[in-house]
Amino acid sequence: MTRLISRLSEIPPAPQALLCDLWGVLHDGLRVFPAAAEALVSYRARGGKVLLLTNAPRPAPSVIAQLEALGAPREAYDGVVSSGDATRAELDSGRWGRRVVFIGAEKDEPLLEGLPLERVAPEAAESVLCAGFADDASETVADYVELLTRCRARNLPMLCANPDLLIHRGGREVPCAGALADWYAREGGEVVFTGKPHRPIYDLALKRLGEILGEAPDPARILAVGDGPATDVLGAAQAGIPALFVTGGIAVQETMRDGEIRPDLLEAFLKRHDLAPAFAMAHLA
Repeated sequence: MTRLISRLSEIPPAPQALLCDLWGVLHDGLRVFPAAAEALVSYRARGGKVLLLTNAPRPAPSVIAQLEALGAPREAYDGVVSSGDATRAELDSGRWGRRVVFIGAEKDEPLLEGLPLERVAPEAAESVLCAGFADDASETVADYVELLTRCRARNLPMLCANPDLLIHRGGREVPCAGALADWYAREGGEVVFTGKPHRPIYDLALKRLGEILGEAPDPARILAVGDGPATDVLGAAQAGIPALFVTGGIAVQETMRDGEIRPDLLEAFLKRHDLAPAFAMAHLA
């Protein structure tokens, strides 16, 4: 049974560490949510550890730079693990070849830095690296069908650096790499995901959390915080980690009315998605 809470401090006993999502929980791409930042700072002051876990297709230093630009307090977290980090580990393995079709924006290019990769056309490629849309403010999947069709014609495997289908930027929905990967998979293409809810990012996160804690983390004493039912909540369940579902993000229209959680809507939503997070709250506080 999912327990509704209004503050992080209501959870007894306090978890040893948080794996906290970013977009929709700590910020919306334009501004940091003050109550969420304060909750994380307060939690750390009580002895807890916070590892920010994001499906951003860029490595941790780039994510931290974005957080600093948004004004997120450094006291709110101990470290960052991104889907970009997990993707770079995959690329560095050599399993994807050295010639890749890169799909993404200029801001996603740190994903490639320092790796011996060559960006080529589909006809010369060994694989596809999908980080997102070049311009997510104006483009749709339709703008990529021709390119993706050329990749599919050569049976190129795709490595997707961000499984999210969409995010909310300042209240506006914008598409993510997952939408392109979804089209490719439906056309019969091979797609491998590194971010939430898939295992690679959790393996990396638990390793990093062990470094922060100074001991192997116990998944039962960790709490995954996120607004994505198909990413944060599902991924946590698959990794054996209890979850706190923040309903005021992606699922706001389906779970809330007038800024408050409607228990009946939440119950129906969780049943429909076959999810059972330990806790739920409207916004992290």
